[in-house]
Amino acid sequence: MLVMENTEVSQVTVIVNGERRAVEVDNRTSVLDLLRERLGLTGSKKGCDHGQCGACTVLIDGRRANSCLALAVAHDGADIKTVEGLADGTGLHPLQEAFVRHDAFQCGYCTPGQLCSAAGMLAEAGPSAVTEDLTADPLLTPGEIHERMSGNLCRCGAYVNIVKAIMTVAAPGGGPA
Repeated sequence: MLVMENTEVSQVTVIVNGERRAVEVDNRTSVLDLLRERLGLTGSKKGCDHGQCGACTVLIDGRRANSCLALAVAHDGADIKTVEGLADGTGLHPLQEAFVRHDAFQCGYCTPGQLCSAAGMLAEAGPSAVTEDLTADPLLTPGEIHERMSGNLCRCGAYVNIVKAIMTVAAPGGGPA
């Protein structure tokens, strides 16, 4: 019987939701598993574990990322924001408030990934695949939002309310992302 010892570990330091965290991980550990299993942050969900559903979406250095596909060792020194860190202080983030107000979730499993993806999307500029003028920074119409959020699946079909919630925050005076 072949017994393999795991000697392939690395020390990783990440800033998670504003807190510096240093942890030793197996080099094969995903950011998702680091967050959930090692740091106890279970907001990000393990949906497909193949980067196809978006339930694990977090912000890494301000950009949306499927944490199930991101290796923790590749993100040593990164600033990671999870759904637990979206709010600033004790109040909800404007997107979280909008999701509640517009009933933009049903079972809630995809909601953390939807929220992180929406926060990242609102901070991104430039055209998408459905933008007619590729030199413009388009308004966030329902079509633009659908396209930009297409990496996040909702099996309950709450898309209409998710788009409404995002639009209220994206609208002028709707709140910061």
